Amino acid sequence: MCGRFTITRRDGNMLAAELGVDADSFVDYRPRYNVAPTQMHYVVRVKFENREVLPARWGLVNTWAKDASTAAKNINARAETVDTRPTFREAFINRRCVVPADGFFEWTGPKKARQPTWFHREDNQLILFAGLYESWRPKPDQWETTFTILTTDANALTRQYHDRMPVILADRDADDWMDPRAPDPLALKKLLVPAPADLLIATPVSPDVNDVDNDSPDLLKSGGQMSLILPS
Repeated sequence: MCGRFTITRRDGNMLAAELGVDADSFVDYRPRYNVAPTQMHYVVRVKFENREVLPARWGLVNTWAKDASTAAKNINARAETVDTRPTFREAFINRRCVVPADGFFEWTGPKKARQPTWFHREDNQLILFAGLYESWRPKPDQWETTFTILTTDANALTRQYHDRMPVILADRDADDWMDPRAPDPLALKKLLVPAPADLLIATPVSPDVNDVDNDSPDLLKSGGQMSLILPS
């Protein structure tokens, strides 16, 4: 699955350049070392043949929803059933996106002493999760964009920690995935496969990751300590 992830670029201009989007796409950007479900992040979609960034909350809420009570249950969508489940079916056909990140976490050990491991590229390049987005109205005059991350079978590396992993798209495949004019969205399911086992490395990191309120560079150091509490 994918329950936490990171995006540690120093500034929004750097991130925009890597993603091929307008330089002002990340005006309020700050590095994140422990993005958790229902928190705000960003998704990238294709509009009029150009990539566009949208602020979005993690946990897909359907347009028809009366509240966000299902958001935490919809942080992930299984690649195998994304085209048939009512929650995700329409977004799969019409609203595919990528979620920019540079790593994600999985855990091992007992519940009272869980050890987080950070999966990331050794060259520190971005990873693009395949995602879906949807908008709903928390208030009559307010729209909010939400998203989910697709998961697939774990590869040889991540299988040691979990039987699922996020779908990671190569940049050349990301535009095909996001193309809203794709003539046969079902054909895009061929992209929803495990990443090559040598794409990522696994780094044990601070147990402080376990607390969703912790968000600092020290989390990515073994034995690091909490140094920043996110506002509620």
